[in-house]
Amino acid sequence: MQKKILLIWFFVLLCFSGCAVNPVTGKNELALVPEATEINIGNQQYLPSRQMQGGDYNTSPQVVAYVKRVGQRLAAVSDRKLPYEFNVINDSTPNAWALPGGKIVINRGLLVELDSEAELAAVLGHEIVHAAARHGAKGMERGMMLQGAILAAGVASQNSEYSQMAIGGAGIAAQLITHKYGRDAEREADLYGMKYMSRAGYDPKAAIGLQQTFVRLSAGGNPNWLSGLFASHPPSQERVDANRVTVTTLPAGGENGRDRYHRSIASLLQDQDAYAAFDEGRKALQEGNTERALSLANQALKMQPREALFHSLRGDVRLEQNRYRDAVTNYDRALQHNSDYFHYYLQRGLARLKLKEMVQGEADLKKSLEFLPTAPAMNALGHISLNGGDTATAKKYFSAAAGSNSAVGKAANRSLIRLDLPDNPHKYLQIKLGRDRSNYLLVQINNRTQQTVENIGYVVQFRDVQGKTRTTQMQLSGRLSPQQSRTLSTGIGPFDSLKEVRGQVVRAEVVE
Repeated sequence: MQKKILLIWFFVLLCFSGCAVNPVTGKNELALVPEATEINIGNQQYLPSRQMQGGDYNTSPQVVAYVKRVGQRLAAVSDRKLPYEFNVINDSTPNAWALPGGKIVINRGLLVELDSEAELAAVLGHEIVHAAARHGAKGMERGMMLQGAILAAGVASQNSEYSQMAIGGAGIAAQLITHKYGRDAEREADLYGMKYMSRAGYDPKAAIGLQQTFVRLSAGGNPNWLSGLFASHPPSQERVDANRVTVTTLPAGGENGRDRYHRSIASLLQDQDAYAAFDEGRKALQEGNTERALSLANQALKMQPREALFHSLRGDVRLEQNRYRDAVTNYDRALQHNSDYFHYYLQRGLARLKLKEMVQGEADLKKSLEFLPTAPAMNALGHISLNGGDTATAKKYFSAAAGSNSAVGKAANRSLIRLDLPDNPHKYLQIKLGRDRSNYLLVQINNRTQQTVENIGYVVQFRDVQGKTRTTQMQLSGRLSPQQSRTLSTGIGPFDSLKEVRGQVVRAEVVE
């Protein structure tokens, strides 16, 4: 049904769309996605995209304000007027991306790799063109034509350890921001991005040097770069050469702003060692080395006590060590410095549930969903509802959590099946009908779940040669293992004499 609805929407859009002039290139192009849709997608997905990638950087607000000023200076000279927004993501991976509608970010990890305001302008101008020239929208349109749908959801962000937690619509933007642009799109973004740099008063030669640096780093195989900017924006010598040609067509000169850049991001540069300690601490925690993770978190906090991520890392360690009260204290401190990141509410909520502070824990989990819908929050809320006797709500939460392919998502799916299978066994146990060698009705029952099922009852309904509708109730003996099927001869027949044969499982129980 959902696929049918998407197909209908595809044809509706096809009917009301057509050729349009690209505002950047001036070329006539097929435009299936209206501008209002682009802007709406950007508005809806900007927050969850930033949350998945690490949340907004806010330790030094002056750095963010500076990036926004440079971005708006470039946006003011773009060929397409969109509600452009710029932000800084609190992640060490060197990356930048744009959503349809002009929502643009640059990671903290890329800012510390740049050397001038002109290089920052080269990055932001490039991303502005991706939005202005409809490169993201074109990717959506290709998906529509190939799949008959606006978007294929559920593609995980590759820069965040939290990506697999995200569920529902939060996966839509991940497909756009991790989409690898084609050569034509990258050439256009380079060309017109340099034009925007020149119009805004920057020296476009900075784009040549920056692209040369990217080519060199790409050849070095640094996984941090390969998983970040280079995954969606592959550098090449061809692009360097094209930039050289472009510079010859633009007015000479322009601002470089090297000193201004280093003054503006000085606080971020000073905190590099602290963030390096934090990154090592997260890695140690993932490897199960809680003592090293705690030591590195303490190092980071000593260098920069105002960074919420560092307090949160201490909380994550304490949660892993079952020191739940200490964990809550650490998350409280994280939220004092940044109250706009899902992870702190989610983790504090989970810690509070361990302390039997159910009301506060539930409130935290629901607050985390306002920033990013995640499987851990939905799964925990499902158990709270179940313990409170609200089975219907528990099913809804477990069903939502099961949309994640993470371990928590799979656990939620098992909980959902335990609750729902007794009420709707036909959704999980499929019947196929056929005939045996003696021309009698054959029934095959397939267990499509990951759980063992028993006490399986099913019915077979058919019209006999006299035209009478007959219903036979039958029982499958024993248990049916996960993904197992069992074939049985019913003794009903001859098969050729049966009309309108149907079968359905009507009873089953999950083996606990």
